[in-house]
Amino acid sequence: MQFVFTEEQDELRRSLRRFLEERSPLSEVRRVMESPEGYDRGVWTQMAEQLGLQGIALPEGVGGAGCGAVEVGIVMEELGRALLPSPYFASVCLAANALVSAADGAARAAYLPGIADGSTVATLALCEASGSWAVGDVAMEAMASGDGWTLTGTKRFVLSGAEASLFLVVARTPAGVSLFAVEAGAEGLERSPLPVLDLTRPQADLTFAATPARLVSEGDVAGALQVALDRATIALTAEQVGGAARCLETSVAYAKQRIQFGRPIGSFQAIKHKCADMLVDVESARSTAYYAAWALEEGEEDPAELASLAKAACSEAYFHCAAENIQIHGGIGFTWEHDAHLFFKRAKTDELLLGDPVTHRARLAHLIAL
Repeated sequence: MQFVFTEEQDELRRSLRRFLEERSPLSEVRRVMESPEGYDRGVWTQMAEQLGLQGIALPEGVGGAGCGAVEVGIVMEELGRALLPSPYFASVCLAANALVSAADGAARAAYLPGIADGSTVATLALCEASGSWAVGDVAMEAMASGDGWTLTGTKRFVLSGAEASLFLVVARTPAGVSLFAVEAGAEGLERSPLPVLDLTRPQADLTFAATPARLVSEGDVAGALQVALDRATIALTAEQVGGAARCLETSVAYAKQRIQFGRPIGSFQAIKHKCADMLVDVESARSTAYYAAWALEEGEEDPAELASLAKAACSEAYFHCAAENIQIHGGIGFTWEHDAHLFFKRAKTDELLLGDPVTHRARLAHLIAL
């Protein structure tokens, strides 16, 4: 296989990078991540209205652009490179994928247009007390109530849980694993923001007390939801590539300008080796992430195997690059004033999100019957 980006894909990357450099430099990231909402509504609106990012992979019939996994990967890589604080991953990669994969036609028609135009911020509520992202580990049960359903229990570590206006909740019914829609402000719903390591990616606990919910799936949708999670995982690996590449860029730039013993530290063999190892990590991760996205789009291989392979590799690559970025910057790299710690915290969060490398290697071994 010889994979190259098309001119349209390259232009998407250039346009998005210019937009993020103008509207969300790291100084703005710091301001926004400590704001009450956790993201800039103006930037979010521009992303939808000017660039069409929220609907890039959604069907044209619901206001989307009908693009594929590679375009989503390009968007996620640039968002990761800029460290943009936004509910994009929660709304577009998790919630929208869950609707497309597991929801019925009426629910898709009702909720996807709002996600596509940015007016709806959605998220997926899956994890519970165990912290597991495995669909089979869901224990919450939905109760039939008249003509509808109610939910009682707690969902943990919900991305953008305090900011979202629509929650897609995974719970069990007599038919099996099902998907429910709950809107913000529903009776019995309580949202509790969590203290997080990475302030650019807020999380919350959701507590349901006989909360009315709309059943939006038919039958057992465990398999369909797992497909949605695999698609989201592949998108997340592209974000990890973007963050790792930014760490490499800043490390190399600093190594060229920092003078020690009368010469740039980049001339020292130890620093050269660190930068070279980071480059290998970045390029290997990029190849893995985009191969997974391409193969997902072409339908040539098992998306579950690709997702786990890419997640394990890209998680370790990003975390290593983020750690080395701090080391190369020396004392200043450990300070709050420097931006290196922001990428380190995102790298650790992304490493654990949707399953850590150990979990994904074990899953991959199971899938290929090792």
